[in-house]
Amino acid sequence: MRLSAKADYAVRAAIELAGAEEGPVKGEVVATAQDIPLKFLENILLDMKQAGLIRSRRGPVGGYWLAKPGAEIMVADVIRAVEGPLATVRGDRPEELDYHGASGPLQDVWVALRANIRAVLEEVSLADIVDKSLPKPVVALTRDPAAWH
Repeated sequence: MRLSAKADYAVRAAIELAGAEEGPVKGEVVATAQDIPLKFLENILLDMKQAGLIRSRRGPVGGYWLAKPGAEIMVADVIRAVEGPLATVRGDRPEELDYHGASGPLQDVWVALRANIRAVLEEVSLADIVDKSLPKPVVALTRDPAAWH
């Protein structure tokens, strides 16, 4: 799986909002804290707002905040908000593919890949990251030395 800069920035911005102590957070503050170009961030925040993950308010006391608690927003939700489905093949969902002959079982490989991506990204909430308390199955995956190469 290849994560785009947009997906990486979106998750980092959402984590920044999840970790905010109080009140709305200015886009400039998020951009500076996470080293994200402000214009790019503004487009990402708009995508996340349209997906219902964040809210915003204009004005001197305005900014952005999560639309629901960080424990209820999974990393997968943020990525889907800015990129669409987690795993596609040439833009198609794995269950929509039709392979023939020797490559027939390949569809099962792509479905299994998506299931594994979901097993991580749908289990880790923004609050888990902010609180530095990742789910045990995710931590176990990172303990495998092969995961780092």
